[in-house]
Amino acid sequence: MNKHFEDARYYLKRAGETATKGVKEELEPIEERFRELTGKEEEPEPSRLEAVKADLKDLQGKAEGEAGEAIADARKKIGAYRGTEEPEA
Repeated sequence: MNKHFEDARYYLKRAGETATKGVKEELEPIEERFRELTGKEEEPEPSRLEAVKADLKDLQGKAEGEAGEAIADARKKIGAYRGTEEPEA
């Protein structure tokens, strides 16, 4: 990709992130006032431990999927080597 396009994409991403932060900052007092009036409390952010557990669960699922694909690929290669394709499970 042309370097100019890469630079433009980078700066557009930064501009979007900065605009998002600005909008959140501007709306924060309004959200707090709304929560006071409605009696709804802000949901707490997940603790660091909970975030790590969620990340590990995602990684486990991804690893299991990749392992399954690798096994299926290996079976196909072995079947092709032997001259017979084994049925997929």
